[in-house]
Amino acid sequence: MTLANFFTILRVLLIPVFMGLYYVDFSGHHLMAAGVFIIACITDWLDGYVARKMNQCSRFGAFLDPVADKMLVAITLVMLAASYPSPWYIVPAALIVGREVFVSALREWMAETQQRDAVAVGKIGKVKTTVQMIALIVLLATDTSGPELIRITGYTLLNLAALLTLWSMLVYLGGAWTQLKEGLK
Repeated sequence: MTLANFFTILRVLLIPVFMGLYYVDFSGHHLMAAGVFIIACITDWLDGYVARKMNQCSRFGAFLDPVADKMLVAITLVMLAASYPSPWYIVPAALIVGREVFVSALREWMAETQQRDAVAVGKIGKVKTTVQMIALIVLLATDTSGPELIRITGYTLLNLAALLTLWSMLVYLGGAWTQLKEGLK
């Protein structure tokens, strides 16, 4: 077990912890849930940093890291849908989940054609992830009966993340376009 893989596994294990904290009713439970979510987000950065810095890149890590990321985001988006039934939340959340499924399938297909590097994570994907995580932290930390400005901030950031999500998907499609055209023949 490498340190990088430990951080990835920790991220997966933190998901039920922050979910439980979010749903258990006590003073400050939203903030505690958001705090655990922040720790999970930090492990996302840490696993990649440690893997590169300490030369701990592994096939297991390459498999589990994106799975852990998708689990963290998708579960959080679905979980928050009950608290935020507004189209300002539901539409971007659905776009983000749909894009994650599509890009995962695209990466798998490109890997089968030995072209996975054509759809490697780029700068726009990293910016999208950062905005998305901040939006989710704001929405997790907010009591839904709290100030509307905070809710609007969360919605605005999530909608910005959805736009960045679509943009990054177009970038990945552009990288895979040659292989996609070949596959249509």
